[in-house]
Formats: sequence, structure tokens, C-alpha cells
Amino acid sequence: MPLKGIKVLEFCGLAPGPFCGKVLSDFGASVTVIDKVLENPLNVLSQGKRLLPVNLKEPHGQNIIRKLCKSYDVLLEPFRPGVMEKLNLGPEILCKDNPKLIYARLTGFGQNGPLSKSAGHDINYVAISGVLSLLGRNKEKPTPPINIVADFAGGGFLCAMGICMALLERHRSGKGQIIDSSMTEGAAYVSSWITMSQNKPIWSGGERGTSLLDTGAFFYDTYETKDGKFMAVGALEEKFFRNFVNKLGLSHINQSMPNEEGKQLVTRAFLTKTQQEWTEIFTDVDACVQPVLDWNNVMNHDHHVTRKSFMQTSEGQIIPSPAPKLSRTPGEIKLDKDRSPFDEACEILAEIGHSSEDVKKLIANGILQIPLNAKL
Repeated sequence: MPLKGIKVLEFCGLAPGPFCGKVLSDFGASVTVIDKVLENPLNVLSQGKRLLPVNLKEPHGQNIIRKLCKSYDVLLEPFRPGVMEKLNLGPEILCKDNPKLIYARLTGFGQNGPLSKSAGHDINYVAISGVLSLLGRNKEKPTPPINIVADFAGGGFLCAMGICMALLERHRSGKGQIIDSSMTEGAAYVSSWITMSQNKPIWSGGERGTSLLDTGAFFYDTYETKDGKFMAVGALEEKFFRNFVNKLGLSHINQSMPNEEGKQLVTRAFLTKTQQEWTEIFTDVDACVQPVLDWNNVMNHDHHVTRKSFMQTSEGQIIPSPAPKLSRTPGEIKLDKDRSPFDEACEILAEIGHSSEDVKKLIANGILQIPLNAKL
């Protein structure tokens, strides 16, 4: 895999950091997660990673991290500015210990600025990035797209890309560097096409929810079917639009008709048949119409089966396969984890010369947060 041999130390946080670590792990990096506890119910992106629960308030715990970082390639931390410094694990110390270390700092507002130490979540970052003002239906309040734009696209994924770029640059210079990854700036960056095309005809409505791509066009929207499911329509180009309305039995309408009138006609048409019936009607027709698949059934779609786009755990959980697909060194998700917390800790700490007896002492002294009743 492309990142085979790269060692990453991920400090556990909420969604964006673990997703960044997941991307690196899925493409071959060895990722070790540093957490306060052994079982963290919020960390659902731990597949293929190792876990070391360390008490970072203890100097001995801090020293373990410092020793590990001397042989690691990447450190990924999601805390507000100053937290790692208070733990004596800031870049001025760790990058001096290991000049090749890539120190990635993934935060909501970045490392400096008036908001840098403020609390926030995806909705706050997307709001202050300016992007949220563009999202939502007309005459309604802005609608955040769950936490995809800032946490995952502008946060975790862009940070992973930054790490890969820093690794590539290190190959030439032999030097590490600090990555300041702001989810606010990331949200704006991944929305570059939207913001930089605001004066183009596609956004001619001038108000949120009145343009081609934001539900302001009846031929780019979702519609309910007879069985309470939905179809997604993206018939923007004239040739696709003509195929779309012909299959609906609405060949007399055109794209320039009033939006509400067109929406009413299309709504009534879709309600006459089930999702499966409409899917069959639009199969092999270039009309840009597809069913809105239920997540629980998505992996059964013929296209996804052919491309192996999804996989399933032994518990029945659906997991997307790593993307994009590389021809020689594709990503891979490792699902099985049969080692005990103790064995995993021994494996990690053996890298800095600790024996199994040393690990037992660290557990007894509260440096490693592994319960005494855990299988040793």
C-alpha cells in the first residue's frame, strides 16, 4: 500500500481527527491512537489502528509519547492551541527531538486569530466560513449538511492530504514541518467552485434556494415515489432534460417554465409509480435520474457489487471501501482485531525498549489506563 512503513501517532478526538487517521491507515500507514481511556464509544473509526491509553497528566506518560515520537513520521493532534504545549508535547519539543517529524494540528479555527481558542463544531466552522449562508431552500433558514463539509471534507480529508504532501516534500528535503489545518478554512476551500462561481449564470437566482443546484430548479431535486421512497433528478443539460420529461410522460414541458409549476407536475408524475418501477424505467437512459438508496441496502446495488464499493463487518455494519482506487497499491480496511489491550500495549512500547514487565508496572502505576481486570 502507498503509505506502508509510515508511522502515525494519532491523539484521539472527535470525528475529523479519527477520519484523518483512518484515511492514512486504510492506505497502509501504521496508526497508533493515544486516548485517555481504553473504550471510547465516540471513536467509531478505529478499524486497523492500534490503541494505547496513556495518562498524559503524568510526566511518565508524557515521556512515553516523547520517546515514541522520535521514531514516528507523523503526529496528529486535534486539541485547541496550547493544550499540547501544556502537556510538554508541543512541536517546539517534539520536532527538535525528531526534525523529520510531521506535526499535524487539526482544529476548528486554526492556530492563531481571535477565534483560535474558541469552542466550536462543524456548524460553527461552516457558518463563519461563509459557506453555510449558501446552503438551504428558498425562504428558509440555512441548512447545515450534517457535519460533512467542515469535519470530514475540509477537516479530516484535507488534513490527510496535507500530511501526504508534507511526506512527499520530506522525501526531497529530509525535513518535517508543522501543518496548521483549520476546518473553517478547509470548509471554504472545498467550496471553492461554489463561491468562485457566484457571479455566473448557474447562480442567477441571487437568493439561496433559487438557482440550478440548490433546489431552485425542478429538474435538479428529489421526488417522492408511490411507495414513500425517493428519486434524485439532475437533468441539467437539455438532452438529459428531454429524456427525463419524455420518460415521465411530460414531453410538453421545458426548463424555462416557472419552477413551482414544473415541480408540481413532476411531483405528481413520480407519485404514480414505485421507486423500483422508476428505476427500471430510467435504466440505460441518459436522464441523470437515480434512486435515493437506503443506506442499509446500498451495498446490494449492482454497481456497488461490481466495484466492491462497500464491505460489511461480522456485526453487519456497512463500511465504504477506501477511495480512490489505486491500480497497484489500493487501500484496504483491516476489520479484525483479536489482540488484548495488554498485548497491543506491549507491541507498541517494545518500539522504545519496554518489556512486558515494564508494561505491567505502567498499568499498576496508572500511567497506562488499562483496567486491572482486563485480560493480560
